Amino acid sequence: MNLARALRMEATAAPILSMVGAGGKTTALFQLAQQLQSLGYKQILVSATSHLGLWQIPLADQHLIAENTVALKDFPKEGVTLITGSVDGERTRPVSETTLNWLREVSNNQKIPLLIEADGSRQKPLKAPAEHEPPIPTFTEQVLLITGLGALGQPLDETTVHRAEIFSQLTGLEFGQPITPRAVTHLLSHPSGGLKNIPTGARRIALLNQADTPELHSMGGGMARELLGNFDTVLVGSLEKDELSVFEKCAGVILAAGESSRYGMPKQLLDWKGKPFIRHVTETALRSGLEPVVVITGRHHAEIESHLKDLPVNVIRNPDYAQGQSTSIKKGVSALPKIVGGAVFLLADQPQIPADVIRALTEAHTRSLSPILAPLVLEERRANPVLFDRSVFPDLMQLTGDTGGRAIFSKHPIEYIPWHDDILLFDVDQPEDYEKLKRLDL
Repeated sequence: MNLARALRMEATAAPILSMVGAGGKTTALFQLAQQLQSLGYKQILVSATSHLGLWQIPLADQHLIAENTVALKDFPKEGVTLITGSVDGERTRPVSETTLNWLREVSNNQKIPLLIEADGSRQKPLKAPAEHEPPIPTFTEQVLLITGLGALGQPLDETTVHRAEIFSQLTGLEFGQPITPRAVTHLLSHPSGGLKNIPTGARRIALLNQADTPELHSMGGGMARELLGNFDTVLVGSLEKDELSVFEKCAGVILAAGESSRYGMPKQLLDWKGKPFIRHVTETALRSGLEPVVVITGRHHAEIESHLKDLPVNVIRNPDYAQGQSTSIKKGVSALPKIVGGAVFLLADQPQIPADVIRALTEAHTRSLSPILAPLVLEERRANPVLFDRSVFPDLMQLTGDTGGRAIFSKHPIEYIPWHDDILLFDVDQPEDYEKLKRLDL
């Protein structure tokens, strides 16, 4: 997955994005510019609020020096245009605030992406910001913080870290000690480190670059899960190889509003192994790492809520439950924060679903961002649960009547995850199903 796809740029109209940090900013800047062109943008504007090395200029299709905005009136209408301040020795000066504001207006009015390098790192894999850094424009919509994992295990010194003394102060790591994932994660999450000067409301994205080996990628994945407390999205992988995984919060939506009219009593409250079905399903969702977890109830709201009151979940009553499953799906989607990357939908009458299959779905989603992911049992039968990417949430919100998510399967490609156990196909529809479930050795 390339950077534009990982940033979900297909659905973004002319983004204004600033890049900070170290370990691949220039690569990311011009890779993204080229990828945006392949998505149909004829013009891409690139600028900098920091110094750029002269070697970076040929990476653009054209270079304009903006002594003032008059020089920009007739900027090229195609290609990647790099706009900088004047040349000063072996580097260019930052553009002025007046030029920046002019570029913002052009980007907004003409729907042209604007990419800004807003930090300098002396081409080192790690950096800690000085008091005056990073100079991120206040109008930035997205901030991409880049870090080079190639520094892991290397000694903390100025050859590896730009402003190593500040890095040491912020992380507690002493000079000469090996740089650890914990130290890097601490730096990136520190208000005076990676979070410094990010405008309020801007989307926060961390890119853990240089994960060129399975070991580094695994380390990056562990770091990503910690960083999601402070970032909307964390990317892990290699810009050089054009291989990125996307870590975002994935929600769980548990559909528990059914009346169970055919069964004769609320299935959500049936006992299995000493706990009601709904408790099993909810605990599995939490154990598998889904966040947030939303439980949609109906007629039996109070009883269901009483069994979940000590769990960190949001129990929401759907007053329209009698109109069909679509109303519960829409209630669940509406309750999710905008930053989630997708949601796994779970049924309250399947307490036997293992956490492993949910993790398999979410891990596959980090690699592909597929619109819909589902288990495929014995290579032929589609099963529950199903993960829906946030890009298909608008389609879920259009469902009506007693229809579920399967109604939109024909509109999107589906990624199937092979699964070995047909227990995913089992649900409790009749009393004899319940008796069979109780006999299963799970």
